[in-house]
Formats: sequence, C-alpha cells, structure tokens
Amino acid sequence: MQSPYLGEEHALLRDQVRRFVREEVEPYGEQWEKDGHVPRKTLRKMGELGMFGLRYPARYGGSEMDYLGTVVMSEELGRSTFGGFAVGVLVHTDMASPHLVNAGSDEQQAKYLPGVIAGEKITAVGITEPNAGSDVAAIKTRAHRDGSDWVLNGQKIYITNGVLADLYFIAAKTDGSAKGSRGISMFIVEKGTKGFTVAQELDKMGWRSSDTAELLFEDCRVPEENLLGQENRGFYAVMQNFQNERLTLAAQSMGEAQKAIELTVQYALDRPAFGKSLWQQPVIRNKIAMLSAKVASARAFTYETAWRASHGDDVVREVSMLKALCGELVNEVMYACQQYHGGFGYMTGTAIERMVRDARVQAVGGGATEVMLEEVAKRMDGVFG
Repeated sequence: MQSPYLGEEHALLRDQVRRFVREEVEPYGEQWEKDGHVPRKTLRKMGELGMFGLRYPARYGGSEMDYLGTVVMSEELGRSTFGGFAVGVLVHTDMASPHLVNAGSDEQQAKYLPGVIAGEKITAVGITEPNAGSDVAAIKTRAHRDGSDWVLNGQKIYITNGVLADLYFIAAKTDGSAKGSRGISMFIVEKGTKGFTVAQELDKMGWRSSDTAELLFEDCRVPEENLLGQENRGFYAVMQNFQNERLTLAAQSMGEAQKAIELTVQYALDRPAFGKSLWQQPVIRNKIAMLSAKVASARAFTYETAWRASHGDDVVREVSMLKALCGELVNEVMYACQQYHGGFGYMTGTAIERMVRDARVQAVGGGATEVMLEEVAKRMDGVFG
C-alpha cells in the first residue's frame, strides 16, 4: 500500500527488513521458539545493519529517522510470523532503550548507546509488578540513597528480554511520602550488579522466542550516576515512552494481520472443498475482504499518527485509539484466518497456529484495551473536530 507519508528512505528500510526476515529469521524461527530466545549473533547482525538505531543520534551510530521508520520496521517484524522475535527486538529498540535517549545524560549516552545501537548490549525495561501494570503509580519497588549509591529493593514481573538483557531501566519509588504518580525515578541497572537477580524465567502461551522474566532487587546498589533523568520525575518519562511503545505495538499488530490474511488467501486458493476452492466460497472471501479493508484503514491511521508524532503533535488520544483498535483487530483477523485453515490451522508448528497464540497478548501488553479506551474517553471532547 502506497502512503503519502512514506518516502524513499522508508521504502528502502522496508525492503531491508523484509529481506532480513526472509533470510535470517524464517529459516531459524522454529528453533528459537523451542530455545525461548533469539541468538545474540542474529541481534548483532541487526545492529550492524542499523536496525537498532533508527531514531537515535548519528554520533552514536543512529540514523535519525522519524516515527514512520519505527512503524515500517515494526510492521515488517510483525510479518515474520514469529511474534516473540519481533517483540524482543522492539522492546530493545522502542520500549527500553528510548529511556536512555530521552532522559540520559551525555555521559550516560556516550557510555551505553553505541553498544545498544550495535546490538552488543540488549536492553529491557522494568516497570510492571505483580500489582502494578498500566497503573504505574502503584509500583512498590523502592530506592533510597545511601552515601554515593542508590539502593533498590523490589520485584518486577513479565519483563521481556528480562533473562538475557545486559542493561535494565528500572522504575522505583524514591519519595515514599509522595502521593500518586509523584516520587518515581528511573535507574540504569547493569547485568551482574550485586543484589540484582533474575528470580525466574517465565513460560508463556505465545511470544515463545522471546525470554520473559521475574526480576528481584535485594539491597541492589547502583552508583548515583545511574539515576536516569531527574529524581522523582520517572513517572513522566514512563508516560512519555508509553506513546512510542503503543504505536510500535499497533504497527506490529497490523504487520501480523497482513501476513495472516496473505497466508489465508493462499491456503483458500489451494484448498479444495465441495468441488471448488475455499476461495470460491463467497462467505469466506467476503469475510477476508472485509478484514482486509479494516486492516488497510488501521494502517492508514497508524501512518497518519506516526507522521503527526514526527511533527510534534500531541497524539496521546490517537495512540490510545490505535492500541485498542489494532490489538482487538489483529485478534479478529487471527480468529477468522485460523477458522479458514480448518484442522490444519490447529496443528502445532503451522504459522497460523503460532500467530494466533502470539496475537492474543496484543490486546493486553503495553496497555490493555480497556485501559486504552478509558484514555480515549477522557479526551472525547472535540474528537471529531
């Protein structure tokens, strides 16, 4: 689909990512599903190709592209049919490392960002806790000063890249007397820091080629220079990057939906039923046609929102709409596509069976549909203005 928002650099990026997926992901993804992670050599190769620094400063090896670059790469990774691979990469590029770029000092960026962009240091972000997800203000992890160190105590859960990451950006309460969202700060915690452990690797229904962990901080000491951004202003940093995260997940979802429809059209063309192909059954092709229309509409909305974000517009409402819309739509698409694959689509090892499992979390992770719709509802004044 051609878009007035995309330029030559976006087309080149799409071709590069699609070729990488075809040559470096599709032949090996099934093994990664069994292993529970993507090999470091694959991630380093993506770094070498510039995929880990699309919107980051050129002085550290980045490309200084706009939000549309993120959307294009997210779509293409979604099309890989391996959602765990896609989200592991996107957590690194668009959910964790942006905290370093948005709030990091010159010294912090110079120390860590070249390795992050090169794929030598993989990142994770620790916000979610057993009783705090989208409700960031409810986190219980604490950090207090002790001499020239900060001491962290607490627990994080459902952390993508949590087992194998090298660098973690952790949200903690630094002012126990502050109410609500006040008093939260972000910290850089390196793998191997004393008092920081991966409590357990978590098993999942989908996204099986990404590692997910519970993290534990027990008197974990980090130097004062590892405070990321301003003390007690971490909540605002989290909220700022939630918009990027949700836009990324919306784009990934639409990449997944596109690929599922393509696979289903091909299967329907090849599968005979009652003397003709499934595709010749109007009830099936009409349903697929309507789903294609919905996906095309959601993609156009995604591109427009990314373009507006690149031009500095406030798009919290639109991003919340997209996260809700695309998270639900990808599941609607997957349900229908699996249905039209019949028994074949229920078999483990088929792309569509894997994609159904992987898509389910798109309506949950990064902001559940219900939370997103509340954000939209709060901003309904002048929604059509």
